[in-house]
Amino acid sequence: MKTSVQRLARIMLPLFIALTATTALYCQPKIITILHTNDMHASFIPHEAFWVKENPKPFIGGFNELSFIVDSIRQAKPATFLVDAGDVMTGNPITEYTYRGAEGGALFEMMNRIGYELWTPGNHDFDISSANLRKLTAIARFPTVSANILDTLNQFPVNNNEYIILRKNGLTIGVIGMMSDDFYNLVNQNSSAGIKILPSIETMQRLAAELYPQTDLLIALTHQGIDEDSIMATKVQGLDIIIGGHSHTRLRHPKRVNNVLIVQTGSNLENLGVLDLKVEKHHVISYDGKLIPLWVNAARPKTELSTFIDSIKLAIDRDYSKVIATLKTDWNRSRGESGIGNFISDAQREAAGADIGFMNSSGIRKDLTAGPVTKRDIFEILPFRNILVKFELTGKQLRSMIEFMLKEHTGVQTSGIQCTWRKMSDGGIEITTFLVNGKPLDEERSYIGAASDYMMGEAKKYFGIDTPKLIFLNQTVFEAIEKKVRSLKEITSPIENRLQLVK
Repeated sequence: MKTSVQRLARIMLPLFIALTATTALYCQPKIITILHTNDMHASFIPHEAFWVKENPKPFIGGFNELSFIVDSIRQAKPATFLVDAGDVMTGNPITEYTYRGAEGGALFEMMNRIGYELWTPGNHDFDISSANLRKLTAIARFPTVSANILDTLNQFPVNNNEYIILRKNGLTIGVIGMMSDDFYNLVNQNSSAGIKILPSIETMQRLAAELYPQTDLLIALTHQGIDEDSIMATKVQGLDIIIGGHSHTRLRHPKRVNNVLIVQTGSNLENLGVLDLKVEKHHVISYDGKLIPLWVNAARPKTELSTFIDSIKLAIDRDYSKVIATLKTDWNRSRGESGIGNFISDAQREAAGADIGFMNSSGIRKDLTAGPVTKRDIFEILPFRNILVKFELTGKQLRSMIEFMLKEHTGVQTSGIQCTWRKMSDGGIEITTFLVNGKPLDEERSYIGAASDYMMGEAKKYFGIDTPKLIFLNQTVFEAIEKKVRSLKEITSPIENRLQLVK
């Protein structure tokens, strides 16, 4: 009997040791690395770091530099995956360039070659149309996640999934995509037609409850902004990470809200986000998050990707790099009156044959220093496909609109209007003089206004009125401004105190 027991012990002991070692190995913390980008806005090539004081200024960004940095991290840390939080589109003429049947398709081919594993769309990815976005997601060899984007038949209109399950280094990772609840205010009416947005918090709560028991790590990949991400972190149980976009927030280190890590990289592909995680029993037990600035290293060797990038850039440059005018003074954006805002609103008014013109300051996307002006510059200033519209309103309505603009600081540039105004002790404002093209405002007569279809679709936000009946003109705002620039050759557009605050 003793011999049998000893023999059994000799057999079982190695098995017990092996089982114990395997169990210990399984229970050890697992390490993964998440690489993330957001709001690249078609910045596939480097651009000058305008904030750097010395000259010549260094270049930053672009897919080529991103690719080298991502590859170096993957070599050092195999359990790595790369994601994007939306707004790949809008900001560079590449979004007008058709590749494999989709405008902007070359961007997604570049992302394929870099090795993105998933993304969530942003509002600007709808700028051309939802049909074009569907073509872009078909080019992508990585899944699209956005749980709250549906069509009227409750189908996923842009090949999107509610969530994706990834497996990395023995971990099961759930990633839920989410679009901003403010979608309809961010996307033009043509592109948002037929799209239904489910409430983000409720949708995330439902899916987090479903996925939490199945996963070791739960990630929200969102395009809604840092404030909304922070609210989501407090209201949704089970989330570990929120990888965000939309607000262009540069978080040098993760923001921790309700034990949820929130990360975001800024914009225009100037930084790569890196988040190293140590995970044990569905808990992040330690983390290290940072941004790596994508400073351009000119000594990088040629690669298949860089050759592809160069070929696309060359095709675009044939048209967009030609000098079409000279700017005599810098164009600097402002929510208040600006030279660039005056020029754009004047050009819209002239193109529409209107009495007055308006331009939302937030739609002017780039400053420009004095010197040569190219078609690319105009496109980067006005990268949207907004249509020029005109509309009719009474002088009384016009006064009400300007009063609302001034009181609510809605950031509108004007043309054809000269007024003085003052602040009242009760918080209101009083317009003391009001001229339209040099003549006193007549509250009984009709005036013709000009603006973009997007802006007038948001008339309640900018002017405090319902959207008037719009007449769509056969040109975009970009086309109207480009035509005006070409006609002038030399551009001056001073600040004229069109809406002047007086005491």
